[in-house]
Amino acid sequence: MIQLFRLFKKFGDHTALHDVSMHVAKGEFVFITGPSGAGKTTLLRLIHGSEKPSSGNILVDSINLSRISRVRLDLLRQKIGYVFQDFKLLPNRTVSENVSIALEIMGAPDSVIQSKTRQVLEFVGLKKKAHLLPLVLSGGEQQRVAIARAMVKDPLILLADEPTGNLDSDLTTRIMEMFKEIHQRGATVVVATHSRELLENNDFRTIVLNQGII
Repeated sequence: MIQLFRLFKKFGDHTALHDVSMHVAKGEFVFITGPSGAGKTTLLRLIHGSEKPSSGNILVDSINLSRISRVRLDLLRQKIGYVFQDFKLLPNRTVSENVSIALEIMGAPDSVIQSKTRQVLEFVGLKKKAHLLPLVLSGGEQQRVAIARAMVKDPLILLADEPTGNLDSDLTTRIMEMFKEIHQRGATVVVATHSRELLENNDFRTIVLNQGII
């Protein structure tokens, strides 16, 4: 599902990723861990197509991102859910509108948008807050909105960047339950985290990055 070959990513004189090769099988759940600045976020952004590698190749769902057109990349991203570290919620849209925008971009019918948005908000426990703006929510609630937005389009791949950062133990457990549910539905899940709690309490394959090297 995800294959990286001899991947390098440089930002000026800084090498964020150095000769990274890895494979994530279809339907696998993988943790990417390492200290701050190890290259975890950069790796996820490359898989998502938000960044281009300095050299090397990335294959996602058998598509080489180095050779893909912008139109085909946009279509591929419709299969990828991304939970950003800073949520990236739209402040002037309600919880419901933040979630439904993913389906609107895909051109889904209104009836499907309304039904699926209600379903995922109920799943993440925010159905009663669908009409609120993100800024009145707690950090944990905003995180769940971001997860709902990633879930609503039933992605083949889910990428999550530090999804439990600064959350308490109970919320961390709840969010991991959500990811496991998405995984059980057949999605390939890649979670970047430095949380020892997540790594110690879950028996999934772990890839360690340090200074851009696996």
